[in-house]
Amino acid sequence: MTVTIKDIAETANVSIATVSRVLADKEGFYSEKTATKVRQTAEKLGYRKNTAAVELVTQRSQVIGVIVSATKTNFANDIIAGIQDEAFKHNLSVIILYAGESDVDQQHRALQTVIERSVMGILILAIRPADADIAMLRAANIPHVFLSTSFDSQQLPFIGSDDFRIGYQATDFLIKKGHKKIGIAAIDRHSYIGTQRILGFQRAMADHDLPTKPEWIQDGKFTYDDGVEAMTTYGAQTELDAVIGTSDLAAIGVMNQAVAFGLSVPDDLAIMSIDGTQMVKIVRPQITSVTQSFYKMGNRGMKMMLQRDMDKFESQYTPFRIDERDST
Repeated sequence: MTVTIKDIAETANVSIATVSRVLADKEGFYSEKTATKVRQTAEKLGYRKNTAAVELVTQRSQVIGVIVSATKTNFANDIIAGIQDEAFKHNLSVIILYAGESDVDQQHRALQTVIERSVMGILILAIRPADADIAMLRAANIPHVFLSTSFDSQQLPFIGSDDFRIGYQATDFLIKKGHKKIGIAAIDRHSYIGTQRILGFQRAMADHDLPTKPEWIQDGKFTYDDGVEAMTTYGAQTELDAVIGTSDLAAIGVMNQAVAFGLSVPDDLAIMSIDGTQMVKIVRPQITSVTQSFYKMGNRGMKMMLQRDMDKFESQYTPFRIDERDST
């Protein structure tokens, strides 16, 4: 049998209004002793707040919807931690929906689900939305922000890294370490992120008067297998002296295949990754990384949700740094 506020009031011998104020953490005409009594009674009776009913009455959702691409990279946990920590401070709940891996239908279904749930806001991780989904988001009039991605359009609010600068600074770092023939592996050149990283890579090479070859840029979706495949294409006798893996997992794939070829890292081939999660620290040698601020992306995204006013949302870049380790 469901325990109601009325049951708590009768057991604690207080009014229903008092129970309602105490359980909602509202200030009122009651003592701390009464508040303690009400909370203890509620716990003893096994009372559970009906969130849906509260939201129906207040017309204000206390739930944030997070849509995550089932990507084969591994940074989502850090972003979600940033979201959860900030949400907890404001007594908000977070629901997470997985939207498949580049699956338009699953992404549409996940988005439709959170919109129908009438959430307070929607945070979308590492997903490039289809035009139909953009239209659905705008029609729903629910605050939303894209995380760990960026767009050339100012109409989609995002929090991510400056991928041109990432591509440039990673390449510049390797050049200053003495490397001249640099590859970039597992890059999705059809995405805005991939395009910007390639442009940054090419600009850095040009600024140092170094040539590039088309085959030095290997396509992929930032996965471990893409890293292995890229290194396999480069070959055991590769002319490259350094490779940038476009995710931690891709860099590990490059490194493992290089070692399988009998190459020594970093003596024969230097390897660098983009992301900088814990993965780069648990392999040997540890991998030099462009370390992105994933936790900060989630935290800032949650803070934007608290504003509720989409007109005030401004896309922004979070800082990144280069952490040098043993692979370069």
